[in-house]
Amino acid sequence: MTPATGTFVGHSAAVVLSDMSRAGLTCPGCGSSNIVDDDLYSQAQLVCVDCGSVVSEGTLANDPVGGSEVSYSRSTAVARKPCVNLIKGVQRVKAICRTLRVHAEIEDLSETYFKRAYQHANFIRVSLQKKEVLAGCCVLVSCRLLNWPITMGTISCLLDADPMVVGAVYQEMVKTLSIDAPILNITDVMEAHSQEYKISSLHVPEELAEKSRDLTKRAVALVELAADSWIVTGRKPVPIMMAAIYLAWQSLKPNKHRLKFSLDKFCQIAKVNKNKPAVKRINEIKEVLCKLGQEIPWVREEVTLDNVVQQVDDILEHRYALLRRAIRTHEDALLVECQASSVDALTEETAPSQTSEPVNQTPKTSSVEQRGLNAERGDAGNPQTVPEHKDSQDSRGPSATWGRRLLFAPPCVIHPKKRRVEQPELKDVNGDEEISDSEIDSYIRTPREARDFALSQKMLADSGKS
Repeated sequence: MTPATGTFVGHSAAVVLSDMSRAGLTCPGCGSSNIVDDDLYSQAQLVCVDCGSVVSEGTLANDPVGGSEVSYSRSTAVARKPCVNLIKGVQRVKAICRTLRVHAEIEDLSETYFKRAYQHANFIRVSLQKKEVLAGCCVLVSCRLLNWPITMGTISCLLDADPMVVGAVYQEMVKTLSIDAPILNITDVMEAHSQEYKISSLHVPEELAEKSRDLTKRAVALVELAADSWIVTGRKPVPIMMAAIYLAWQSLKPNKHRLKFSLDKFCQIAKVNKNKPAVKRINEIKEVLCKLGQEIPWVREEVTLDNVVQQVDDILEHRYALLRRAIRTHEDALLVECQASSVDALTEETAPSQTSEPVNQTPKTSSVEQRGLNAERGDAGNPQTVPEHKDSQDSRGPSATWGRRLLFAPPCVIHPKKRRVEQPELKDVNGDEEISDSEIDSYIRTPREARDFALSQKMLADSGKS
């Protein structure tokens, strides 16, 4: 066999790996200069192509013919394989990214963050559920960094996890990896959310169809108006977006077909699941639209919840001017009301002060009543005393007072929860307590009450004998 075929040569069974001869070296057996490298064995050596004898042998430590030192760890070390949970986590990240149809840059960034977070000390010894949530949080933060509108509720739905757990893991991951993630705005998600509604001309009749771009533009304007009037504050985004899209769909073509559709029927034709809180958000947005619609100069009829959808186009076009005008009208009405209540309060305080002197001269007036009359005279004589507003004594707290004075306020202020009034602790009665004069008067019976009481006692005694 010839060397060119790459077969074994001679009794040494050396493999010819190269045709390049070594200059200056000759075979001691046959004198041939056709010398090549033989890497078949662990040592680097030179062999003769003609006779197959070994011309030069290398050493493990220092090969004189060009060999290099190889450490024991490098020669025997095996590449460390990732653990099973890390492999599953990376696969889960890829699955979430492909479900959301994000581009490759977000997918790569999500995998990078997941590997960093997974190998961090804060996430090594945690439950499998937390590791699964960690994969979704890495996708979420990557989407936010690269301006891809995804909400935390969407990630929670994909992972079938509690939003509170997802939020806690997200905050811990952002803090651990020192990521400065931007806060997502609800208007950024509206375009992606509106595409879920199948109301194009391909899915519904022409009188009910609407373009996705026009629907998104009108819904974003309604959400911005809701944000200006405090409706968005502290609320979940999905019900607000559903309410905005429903009202946008009705207001773009407010014909008799669309106005008859309720939210339930709209969700059925759009092939989406109805969100129950969206009904309340619809009513709240309609109330704001009514307040602004009443300020439109060219609208002569009364704007109500039933016909306000027909005025949405004009309201959104001039919403900033209508907001200022509505607030100014509300402040003027409050000023007139405060002036009227102050005049009524001063009239009520002046009337008893004129008749206080004769009452003060009555000898049967108790000491408690005397103190009350003196206090009334003192308040009436002080012109700087301002009567308290009746709302200040509301059991729902001081926020209910200023919440009613504003035209637009957070819903938790307009409709606050009633606070529990702490009842005073009941003390044991031992008979040594002091009794006020007014309480003593309440115990004293009139002569008629004394006669009726004696008659009832006598009747009870007679019935007992019989």
